Amino acid sequence: MRITTLSALVTFGLDQASKLVVLKGLGLENRSFLDDYEIWPPYLVFRMTWNRGINFGLFSGHSDLTRWVLITIALAIAAWVWVWVRRDRPSRIVQISAGLLIGGALGNVVDRLVHGAVADFLNMSCCGFENPYAFNVADIAIFAGAAGLALFAGQSTGQKPPKRGKPDRKTP
Repeated sequence: MRITTLSALVTFGLDQASKLVVLKGLGLENRSFLDDYEIWPPYLVFRMTWNRGINFGLFSGHSDLTRWVLITIALAIAAWVWVWVRRDRPSRIVQISAGLLIGGALGNVVDRLVHGAVADFLNMSCCGFENPYAFNVADIAIFAGAAGLALFAGQSTGQKPPKRGKPDRKTP
């Protein structure tokens, strides 16, 4: 569990730190979607947008109900992954993947609680393809964590999880 906890904390910290730098440090909090802050164009551009929905702005109704439903879903998924990892004790890569997913989900939950929407600002394009979407560090972590869980969840550590209930009594 230490690996999952550390992975989640580092992910959450990197996500929140990057958002603090971009929103407050660069002042993108008050810039419109059409304003770009070019870092290494076209490969990396900061393009500020507030996402009230899920990936690519799906379900982005501006209602408070949508916001709270998305917060509840993210917290439920993070809690379920946490319990699963704690119960099954999967391989190290699965534990790291779980931490990435949990940390990313919690980072976006904090955005929804504080700002009412998720702060997305990373935009990357390459090789003639112009990406119209923005994302953030938490989104990257959620994607990488989910991919890691999907690819490696069947791997075992070789250790059996501890038994629940009464311990076995050995008679001499």
